[in-house]
Amino acid sequence: MCLNRSVVPPPFAAVDIFYRKVLSDPLISHFFDSVDMDRQIGKQKAFLTMAFGGPNNYTGKDMRNAHKHMKLTEAHFGAVAGHLQSTLQELNVPANLIGEVMKIAASTHDDVLNV
Repeated sequence: MCLNRSVVPPPFAAVDIFYRKVLSDPLISHFFDSVDMDRQIGKQKAFLTMAFGGPNNYTGKDMRNAHKHMKLTEAHFGAVAGHLQSTLQELNVPANLIGEVMKIAASTHDDVLNV
């Protein structure tokens, strides 16, 4: 998927807003207590840039290996997905493109939850 930059904000703005929401959520914020957030945000920006059709500069772990030690549940996955969707809505991303992004997010479900 390659999103049109004239209607979609750069991933950088989305990542900053997204992590503000995630770190304010008591259900999931504790997962980031010992995480170097500058590094995490950089990885997420690189990943989203690639997902939005930009260059592939993502060098992080694959989703399954990155999350396997975390014992995540459906509630955790849903909270993160909800923050992603609300971030994109806050940035006035068109609904059809939000739908596409959410499909990509949903495709990571089994790897993130290690099922």
